[in-house]
Amino acid sequence: MSLKEAKKIETNKHQLEIVISGEKFREAIKEAYKKNIKKINVPGFRKGKAPYHIVKTYYGSEVFFEDALNLLYGDAVEEAISESGLNVINDKMDFDMVSISEEDGVDFKVTVTTYPEIELGKYKGLKAEKVIAKVEDSEVDAQISAMAERNARMISVEDRAAKMGDTVVIDFEGLKDGVAFEGGKAEGHNLELGSGQFIPGFEEQLVDHNIGDEFDINVTFPEEYGAEELAGKPVVFKIKLHEIKVRELPEIDDEFAKDVSEFDTLADLKADLKAKALDRKTKANEEQTENDLVQQIVDSIKGEIPEAMYENQLNQSVEEFAYRLQSQGLDLQTYLKYTNSSIEDFKASFRPQAEAQVKFRLALEKIVELENIKADEKDIEEQFEKMAKDYNMEIEQVKAAVPADAIAKDLAVGKAIDFIKENAVITEVETKTEKKAPAKKAPAKKKAPAKKAEEKDAE
Repeated sequence: MSLKEAKKIETNKHQLEIVISGEKFREAIKEAYKKNIKKINVPGFRKGKAPYHIVKTYYGSEVFFEDALNLLYGDAVEEAISESGLNVINDKMDFDMVSISEEDGVDFKVTVTTYPEIELGKYKGLKAEKVIAKVEDSEVDAQISAMAERNARMISVEDRAAKMGDTVVIDFEGLKDGVAFEGGKAEGHNLELGSGQFIPGFEEQLVDHNIGDEFDINVTFPEEYGAEELAGKPVVFKIKLHEIKVRELPEIDDEFAKDVSEFDTLADLKADLKAKALDRKTKANEEQTENDLVQQIVDSIKGEIPEAMYENQLNQSVEEFAYRLQSQGLDLQTYLKYTNSSIEDFKASFRPQAEAQVKFRLALEKIVELENIKADEKDIEEQFEKMAKDYNMEIEQVKAAVPADAIAKDLAVGKAIDFIKENAVITEVETKTEKKAPAKKAPAKKKAPAKKAEEKDAE
């Protein structure tokens, strides 16, 4: 197998002509015969027992051409791409047969999509702002309050009537025209008043009733109610109120801190929450600064990016989303049904993100190339160790599954971000400067008549 010719046919498109020798092809034909003989009938022979030369005589050698080519195709294309030195995108390849015979072998062409040849504008000395991370005491107090809410307990109230915000325990039975209807009965039901769990008017009529009260509630189902027999119809609910409960928050003190954390004092808990919040904000602000710097480079990209790159990223994004859904017990088709979306609309929603990710990666890879940025063996080994720990696998298993050169490439891209930051002018600010909208251009003046060629030459 060999590359006969490689030629550029358009931007980011190359055509490779590949030759498979007659000897190699005949070997593949014999292999295809062995795989298919059990299914072949030849008169005078039991099924699957006819020798190759008999099958060839009866059906012609062409009967095995397709299977034989399939056996060789993948390796032949891979070798040709390697020999061409082209950086090919994993994409559907156009195939064109030139010739095929048992004696002379195969000559075919494939059209491949290559990575774009891009140019970058300025990527050193860029300017960006980094917001100084701050955490207000009110933010910490809000976290403490949320922790208190999660640790609240329900206590019974017996000395007053029910009011909004209480949780009541009730029996109820719904009647339409004096007849009970399906789904309208429950016993010992917990209902938070004001939560809007029941149809309008139901919860409000429980207010001001006491434990032990038995009473009727009159409501009308909404016109758009799901059950047609009840939609827009007046009904009566028979109610018995058993219990009134309120949420009691714990006292926020040192004992609270001991109950909800590993700290002995509330002050220590607050200090820890503040430190963690500051760390999160610092990382988020640094990431935003990185994004602002790289975006400036992305905006300067010149070159035609193949649609296949966007499609590959789109498909990857959809697959990742589907995987996250699966981890929550939902499949993509069900999600699309719930959201009343088609797969085409769903993919289109990922389009801007996919384009940004592709350009982001291309810009960083170009800087890796221009600055000859590389990951050393220590970096690669540490990354393998991290992946083994993250996925709870043996490091040798990770190395078998993930090529070292792919790890090296990703690490180099990360180093490119560091390079950009190290060579940028980053100003720390209290708040991010709002970008002003570009000033409106003045109306264009009428262009002067084009000069004659000889006048241009004189200039």
